[in-house]
Amino acid sequence: MTGRADEIRIGVGLSSMGYLLAGLGACVALLARDLSESTGRLALLSSAFAVGLVVVAVVGPMLLRSWALITVLRLGSLVCAAGAVLLALAPAYGVAVAGGLCIGLGGALLVLVAPLVLHGPTAASRLSRVNAVASATGILAPLAIGAVDSVGPTGRLALLAAVPPLVALAVLKGPVDSRPAAPARESSGTAAAAVALGWLRVVLAVGVEFCFVVWAVARLAATGLPMATAALLGSAFPIGMAVGRAIGPIHVRGLSPVVPGGLLAIVGTLLVSLFDSPAAVTLGLVLAGTGVAPLYPVTLAALVAIPGPNPTRLSAIGALASGTAILITPATLALMARAVPLQTAYLIALPLLVLLIALSPRTPRRRPKRATLPEALALSHQPPSIDGLPTRTD
Repeated sequence: MTGRADEIRIGVGLSSMGYLLAGLGACVALLARDLSESTGRLALLSSAFAVGLVVVAVVGPMLLRSWALITVLRLGSLVCAAGAVLLALAPAYGVAVAGGLCIGLGGALLVLVAPLVLHGPTAASRLSRVNAVASATGILAPLAIGAVDSVGPTGRLALLAAVPPLVALAVLKGPVDSRPAAPARESSGTAAAAVALGWLRVVLAVGVEFCFVVWAVARLAATGLPMATAALLGSAFPIGMAVGRAIGPIHVRGLSPVVPGGLLAIVGTLLVSLFDSPAAVTLGLVLAGTGVAPLYPVTLAALVAIPGPNPTRLSAIGALASGTAILITPATLALMARAVPLQTAYLIALPLLVLLIALSPRTPRRRPKRATLPEALALSHQPPSIDGLPTRTD
């Protein structure tokens, strides 16, 4: 039951963070209205999570050398909850920015801890499940913000819904894995190359995801839809993400789960890019979300499972990869959209997906060899691999 309880706690933390992140885009517009600020000046909020990931990637391993996982989980929950309160009640620009940065830092700590708690042979599936719940919760944020804004002083108050579960996560006792981090070991050149490749896979997976997260509504609005309708249909991508993560990684014999997911995401991207019909773009967002959904959990689990380096350092490298992707990829798409129409700029996702598929490991098909009874018994105790990489056993 301990593993299941840990999964529930990580799911609660990531779901609360997912709700807040999904609401940041709407909050930028509301803050511009409430504080009489330009949306350009408030764009810093959308980068707060990425900044938090980068900062935590640097200081996270030092924290985990001194503190147990449960302590870091509690700290991340409290910082994230404080950020939600500051952003919901912000009377001035500086307070709003502080709230956004707290959400980024606290959320980054939760992201750092998640793969260390949900480790083992089933890490990819477990990470997919908790991210599925987080994606589903994120669908509720724009709806709640809009509903509260229509009847109250500001829709930003809807962010306060994430505070109780985050505080409960911080104060309740729980069985979160508190084992000390594995001792550092010298990494061979082969291990260093594997880590670099794993880092790049996470960058590509997260980069594609956030192109859609940040620009889906703008793409729908470019088809001629009113902004309110575009915002509503923008939930198509997170709905697809929730469905894809609920299904989990699809294993086709001899192929990484990245391959079928990446191919489906390519089909969705083509619909979003090549057609200017709202129906086609919405369908493309659903398909892209379903295909993109397993890419991050699978690539992150594969990175953390690389044998040799300290798993805490590998988790921090995963956080750095995510932060790098979130800072660079959506901004690159925005720069392209200044030179060409947004639907053409969206094609940036295609080379990222093709490269990710090309870098995904294949499981070679071998002719089965008849094993002796002792060999069969020994093989039966070997843990399965994640995404073609050997599973850490320490």
